[in-house]
Amino acid sequence: MNGQTTTRDFSPQKGLSEQDIEDLISEILEEATLEEKVGMMSGRGFFESMARTGGVWGAEPYRAGGGIDRLGVPALYFTDGPRGVARGNSTCFPCTMARGASWERDLERRIGEVMGMEARAQDCNLSGAVCVNLLRHPGWGRAQETYGEDPYHMGELGAALSTGIQTHNVVATVKHYALNSIENARFKVNVKISDRDLREVYLPHFKRILDAGCASVMSAYNKMNGEYCGQHRELLTDILRHEWGFDGFVHSDWMLGVYAPYGASAGLDVENPEPLQYGQNLVDAVNNRQIEPSVIETACRRILRVTYRFACAQDPFEDYPIDLVAREDNRAIALEAAENSAVLLKNNGVLPLDKSKAVGVFGTLADLENTGDHGSSKVMPPYVITPLKGIADYLGSPDLKISGSETDVDAAAAAAKDLDAAIIVVGTTADHEGEWIPGDIGAQALFGEGAQIPEGLKQLMSAMAEQREKQNKNAGALGGGGNRGGDRERLRLPDDQIALVKAVTAVNPNTIVVIVSGSAILSPDWGPQTGAILQTFYAGMKGGTALAKLLYGAISPSGKLPFSVADDESAYPFFDKDAEEIEYGSLHGYTLFEKNQTRASFAFGHGLSYSEFSYRGLKARRAPGGIQAQVSITNIGSVPATEVAQLYIGFPGKSVERPLKLLRGFERVPLAPSETRTVEFFVPDADLSYWSESGRTWILEPGAHAVMAGGSSLDETLLSVSVAI
Repeated sequence: MNGQTTTRDFSPQKGLSEQDIEDLISEILEEATLEEKVGMMSGRGFFESMARTGGVWGAEPYRAGGGIDRLGVPALYFTDGPRGVARGNSTCFPCTMARGASWERDLERRIGEVMGMEARAQDCNLSGAVCVNLLRHPGWGRAQETYGEDPYHMGELGAALSTGIQTHNVVATVKHYALNSIENARFKVNVKISDRDLREVYLPHFKRILDAGCASVMSAYNKMNGEYCGQHRELLTDILRHEWGFDGFVHSDWMLGVYAPYGASAGLDVENPEPLQYGQNLVDAVNNRQIEPSVIETACRRILRVTYRFACAQDPFEDYPIDLVAREDNRAIALEAAENSAVLLKNNGVLPLDKSKAVGVFGTLADLENTGDHGSSKVMPPYVITPLKGIADYLGSPDLKISGSETDVDAAAAAAKDLDAAIIVVGTTADHEGEWIPGDIGAQALFGEGAQIPEGLKQLMSAMAEQREKQNKNAGALGGGGNRGGDRERLRLPDDQIALVKAVTAVNPNTIVVIVSGSAILSPDWGPQTGAILQTFYAGMKGGTALAKLLYGAISPSGKLPFSVADDESAYPFFDKDAEEIEYGSLHGYTLFEKNQTRASFAFGHGLSYSEFSYRGLKARRAPGGIQAQVSITNIGSVPATEVAQLYIGFPGKSVERPLKLLRGFERVPLAPSETRTVEFFVPDADLSYWSESGRTWILEPGAHAVMAGGSSLDETLLSVSVAI
C-alpha cells in the first residue's frame, strides 16, 4: 500500500513463530512509506532528551532505531554499559576487566541476566554492555571495559554475558566492531592491518559472541585500511553477513559513527543517536537513485526481525517492576564478582591478615568511591563500599580512619612504622583513564558550516565542557591533570603514590599494596619492597566488602591476570594516543613477550592463592573434529581455594609463522584441601587453524601440536604433551 490510511496495528504478540514474524515483517514493509522505513534506520529524540535533562548522559532511555508509531511497530531503546545498566541507581558490578580476571563463564552469564532484568525494569530493550575490543596495549583508556588481551578468553566471556542479557529479551550488542584499541584518536585513526592478522587476532571473539546468538553489533569510530568502520563494506557485509551468516542488525556508535549515506549500502543499518547522515539525506539518495531501495528494505528487515523475535518471545518474568533494580540478590552477585576477580600478584607470607593484629589503611583512594570512568559506562548505584569502609565494617571498627596519604609521606611513614601491617590503596581514577568525550568537539564537524545546531547537542557539549573544567581543577590531587579520562599517559603509578609506597615499605616490610586500575600497572621501582600486591581493578559497589574478606582470609584470592604486566614500557607494542595512522600486527601481550623472550613481571594467567595446586596426568589425543585433553588438579594446601586451569596449544608453524602458543581453554576449579579433580578440554579444529591469505580460507596445518596445561602462561608452570594432526 505504501500509504497512510491503514488502521492495522502491528504491535508484537507473544508466541509468534519465526514464520509468523517473517510474514508480519513483509506486511509492515508493504504498509510503510519510504520515510517511515528510513526513520527506523536512525535514532531520534536524543538531543531533545539532552535538552530536557541538562545534558545528563543516560537520564532517559535512548531511542536507537526501529519504531513506526503509526503502525504500532516498537522502537529500540538503548542503555549502556559494561559494568551495569547506565540508568537510575542500578547494580554496579566490577568493571569488565575485573570480571575477565575471574575467568568465570557462569558468573558472567548471571551478571548478564541481572543487566537484562534491570534494563527491562528501566524501559530499555537494547544493551551496549558487551565490549570486547582487544587490549593491545595497557595504555588504552577504555581497557577497563574489555576482558583482556586474549581473543579466545574474551570471546568466551563475551558470549556468556550476551547470553545472560538476552535471557530477558533485551537485545545485546557487541562493540566496537572493530580494531578500536586507542581512545583519544578513535574518531580519526586509520588502523592498517593484514587480512590474516584481522581474522586471527582482532575478529575471532566477535564471531564467537555472534555465534552464541548476540543479535546486534555496534560499529567502531576508527578507520580500517583507509575506510571508516561504520561504512566499511568488507567488515559489515562481506565478513559479518556473507562469511559469518549474521542476520541481526548493525548500528553506529553515538555521533560521528558514519560519514555518508552510502554507509547503508555498506551494511550499517542504524545511525545513532540522530539522523545526521541518514534521515532526509538517505531518502534523497534513494529518490535520486544513488542508493537502491533494496538497501533500505534489507536494513529494515534486519531491524524488524531482531525487534520482533525478542518482543514476541516469552519473558522469564511476568513483569519487570522497578524494584528489581539493585535488589539484594543482584548486589550479592556484584559481591561474588568482586571476590572472584581480585588477583593476588605477590605474597611474601603477609596475607592473609589476622584480625588481632594492628593495621593501618593508607592512600587517598582508600576512601574514594572509585568504580571506574565517567563515560558511557558510568553506573550510579545506590551506594558504594570503599576499601576503608569495607575493612572497617569487617573489623567492627566504624571509626577507622586513613592513617596516612600521598599528601604527607613522612607522616604516613611515621604512622606505619609500628604497625603489624600497612594496607596502601593506589591506582587510577576517571581522571587518569576511561572514555574520552571531548567537551570542545566542534559542532561544525557534525553539521557543517552555518548549520542549525540542535539545542540538545548544545546542552550536551556545554555540560561536558563544564564537567571537564571542574574535573581538571581537581585532577592534580590524584596526579591526573590535563583532560579527564582518555588513554593513559603513563603505565606506572602517579609519582606521589610511588613516593607513599616507598616511604611506607621502607619502615614496614609487611606492606600490602592494593591496586585499583583498569589494566596493567608497572611496579619494578616499588614492587620488590612490598610484602604483598593485590590487584582489585574497579571492583564495583561491593568492592570494599570483598577486599576485606580477601585480605583477612575469609576467602582465598582466585583471580588470574587477563593481561601481561611488563617490567618496562618498551615491552609492549608501539602506542600513540594521538595517532593519525597505526599498524596492528599479529603479536601483543604474552604472544609478543614470548616471541621476544621478554620476562614479564607478572605473566598472563598469573594469580596466587592462599593455597597451592599441583597438576599431573595431562593426556591429549586427536579426536573427531579437534583435540581432546584432560588434566588432574589437586589442592595441596590447607584451605579451600579455586584454581583457574588453563590450556594452551603450540603449533607446528612450518607452513606459516604462528605464536609460540595460544590460549585455547580454561576452567575454574574449586577444590577442598587434598581434593583432586580432573578437568576436560576440547579444542575444535577451527581453533587450531590459520587464515590463508592466498586461498582466503582457514587451513589446519598437519604436524605435531603441543598441548600444555597449568596455572599460568609461563612455560615452567605448564605440563606438555604432543598430539599429531
